[in-house]
Amino acid sequence: MKRLLISFLVTLLFCTVNGEQLNLLTHAHAQQKPIPPYAKWGEYAMEKTQERYPNAKIIDYLHIGRTHGHQISTEKFKLWLKDNQREFGVFITIEFNNETQKVIKVTFKETAK
Repeated sequence: MKRLLISFLVTLLFCTVNGEQLNLLTHAHAQQKPIPPYAKWGEYAMEKTQERYPNAKIIDYLHIGRTHGHQISTEKFKLWLKDNQREFGVFITIEFNNETQKVIKVTFKETAK
């Protein structure tokens, strides 16, 4: 009888602890970070990089920053790629119209570091 009672209490304690953990996980999930303003340009940079280097896999991503101009702004990223022969970095610069968000120019510059 004592074993059954102990087993029941352990099970009850385990369920209570797991229930609290589940509640904490659900609560933490509801407090997600906001999407950064450069996110859409990061996706664009990855798409254009994949088009330019179709045999390479993007293995890392860094947002370098944004330069605000009166009419034109620039987003800069560094992506790290790997293909069958090498690993290399690519700096991507995206110039766009502030009002229309239309891309004006995209430049790529490879780097070994």
